[in-house]
This record gives sequence, structure tokens and C-alpha cells, in this order.
Amino acid sequence: MVGRQVSATRTVATTPDRIFELLTDPAQHSLLDGSGTVLQAQQGGPQRLELGSKFGMDMKMGASYKILNTVVEFEQDRLIAWRHFNGHRWRWRLRPVEDRTEVTETFDWSTARIPLLISLSPFPRRNRAAIEKSLHRLGELFPG
Repeated sequence: MVGRQVSATRTVATTPDRIFELLTDPAQHSLLDGSGTVLQAQQGGPQRLELGSKFGMDMKMGASYKILNTVVEFEQDRLIAWRHFNGHRWRWRLRPVEDRTEVTETFDWSTARIPLLISLSPFPRRNRAAIEKSLHRLGELFPG
């Protein structure tokens, strides 16, 4: 854990543009989700994310709920991050490495409204494990 962030990195056997295509399509997010909480994109949202896009997701963590996200960082084929209502961010950074891509997923709560509450909760530890599962799932989608 670095400050108020947890992340993991994996090299995936495909190009950044193919991974970015998946990340910018909210309807595909449940394919990647290692936490088991992302069910599906809500209807009426954007089909492709860009800076400033707002998109809703149907979620389940014990009880079902809905969450609205806003894309707050965006660099085509390299970086995308969205934040939840509390201000914490999910960030995906892509770096080309020959014919592969180094993918780093980060849960960053340094931007949260009350970061101390997240720091004291089990979410950083749980989210780190979910990130590792998400990266594993991404590797399975592009087995090379």
C-alpha cells in the first residue's frame, strides 16, 4: 500500500488499444470485475467513456445498489479513471511493452471526501485482492 492507494500490475498478451476498448465500454466492466460486485451498466448511459462521462452501474455487495461514476482521468489507450460519489477513484494505466501491455489497476482513496474512514475500513485490503483477480480475468480475456 502506497499512501492511500493499492494497486497491482500484470502484463497482458495484447495491445493497449484492445484493453482500452474494453475499459471504455461500461457494458463490459462486469467481465473484468474481480470483486464480484459489478453486475451491469445501467441503461441510458454512454456506450463509450471519455473524459467527463457519467455512467451508472448496478452493483451488489450484500444488498443490491446503484452507483454513479464520473470519468476524471483520460488519455486514449493509456489511462482511464473514474470516481464514485465519495471521491475515491478506480484507475487503469496501460503501458505498451513490445506486443504486450503492462496494466496497472489502482484503487485511490487519497481523493475521497473522508479518506481516513476508508483507511480504517477493510476496503483497501479487499480491493487489493479484487484488483489482482480483475487483472487475472483480463489476462484470461487475452490469453495470447
